[in-house]
Amino acid sequence: MATPPPDWKLPDLRIDRDGDWYDEDIQVTHPGVLANLRTNLRKDADGYFIQTRVRIPVKVDDAPFVVTRIERRGEMLHAILNDGSDERVDPATVRLGRADVPYCGVKGGAFEARFSRAATFQLLALAEYDEASGRGALRLGGREYPLARAS
Repeated sequence: MATPPPDWKLPDLRIDRDGDWYDEDIQVTHPGVLANLRTNLRKDADGYFIQTRVRIPVKVDDAPFVVTRIERRGEMLHAILNDGSDERVDPATVRLGRADVPYCGVKGGAFEARFSRAATFQLLALAEYDEASGRGALRLGGREYPLARAS
């Protein structure tokens, strides 16, 4: 691998809670650059990173992806993510986080996505709520998936 020039420094990459990317607090808005960053994002025991000739750490404020829309298609859940991808969602991965914000696994379970406010309301419209117990659940494919806070 090539050694970077001595005056070169690692980019300071960050993903905010809304899924927007920043480099040194300047928002990355170029569609091609965003697509490249999102496609090459990885996670391991040391955290999030982009691997080029060197490992570039990526600070993630909450979750690296955001569910912008959730819908039921037959007996399956599908999410549209902030990168434009259409993901099949395993309902067993849907959980409630702090302040009852929903999250789910995406990208084959490699990442977690936070639901936007609009997607949260769409999810709640799909759920059944029991007033007596105060619990909600999704019913898909003959199974029930409780909407509960992760421990």
